[in-house]
Amino acid sequence: MKQGKDIVQLATELQRRAEAKVDFVAPTKRVHLVPEEHADGTATQKLIVQNGEDREYDLTQHTHRQLGTWAKVPAKYYDRMLAEAPNLLAGNINHWLMNSEANRMVRTLDGTARAFLSDRYRRIDNEDVAEQVLPILLDSGNFSEVVSTEVTDSRLYIKALFPKVEGEVAEGDQVQAGVIISNSEIGLGSLSIQPLIYRLVCSNGMISQDHGLSRYHVGRKVAGDGDNAFEVFRDETIAADDAALMMKIHDIVKACANPEVFEAIVQKMRDATEGERVQKPVEAVEVLSKSFSLNDGEKDSVLEQLIRGGDYSRYGMLNAVTATANTHESYDRATDLEAMGGKILDLPRKDWEVIAAAA
Repeated sequence: MKQGKDIVQLATELQRRAEAKVDFVAPTKRVHLVPEEHADGTATQKLIVQNGEDREYDLTQHTHRQLGTWAKVPAKYYDRMLAEAPNLLAGNINHWLMNSEANRMVRTLDGTARAFLSDRYRRIDNEDVAEQVLPILLDSGNFSEVVSTEVTDSRLYIKALFPKVEGEVAEGDQVQAGVIISNSEIGLGSLSIQPLIYRLVCSNGMISQDHGLSRYHVGRKVAGDGDNAFEVFRDETIAADDAALMMKIHDIVKACANPEVFEAIVQKMRDATEGERVQKPVEAVEVLSKSFSLNDGEKDSVLEQLIRGGDYSRYGMLNAVTATANTHESYDRATDLEAMGGKILDLPRKDWEVIAAAA
């Protein structure tokens, strides 16, 4: 399992971000791009939010993509303008911003506009999720153990194990129950709580697709303030919604430690040791990589792990993928690979047979 921050480091960073981030809801007429040329001949864009005074922000690639999607500018053309014609990009996007009657939520952190979202976007903040989840995991009489946490530009992750809930896939192959909680503040998916299965012999983590909770960030529309941008604060209605959501989080986290839920997943893993086996590893991994969008480095690593493990069953393939996660440089992508292991486990039989029989 990919390692990240310890709990103290996570809490410190979440507190820092909570104090630094500022959100605005603004009529699009109060938002525009300004190109900024540099001495080396390159140019970047600044996002200006007019809120009494002009607030100037850098943009992440994610925010650029959200702006382009909102303005219905094809991604390849947007990226070409960003690299080669910054004034054209600014003029193009600003035209659509000025001629829209919509309000948008702009989420900022450390001088950067990190998201350009609907005014119906339901803010579920990372620090609130951690504040509810960590006491459940830490105050349970050694019932659970937090083993890895991280907060990236994209998401919060908290991964914990339940050491007393343990089973065996095959003789000597012990696995433990666990849970992963993830959340995105910038529109990259829902708040999610999913079972995590930890393989003791190799420290692989597999995220199951079963028995989880997802809560999308869609809520009531945030009322505007005429033609002015305004800073968004939490209100009593949102706080009440949060209280109900946090109760659900509490229940789902504990459900991931349910021995019956765990046993059902482990039985699927046992079943995956049987059935069609990979005939030609190179060809099988090639088909897998196309189905799951692995890059060349990931594909090579999966092939190496598959051959090294010597297990050419479906179970061996999912372990090759989750082993690749352990050393991946990106925590976000490592977690994607852990989830990919669970998706391989859940593949319809005919789809797995296509991979296994690849020639």
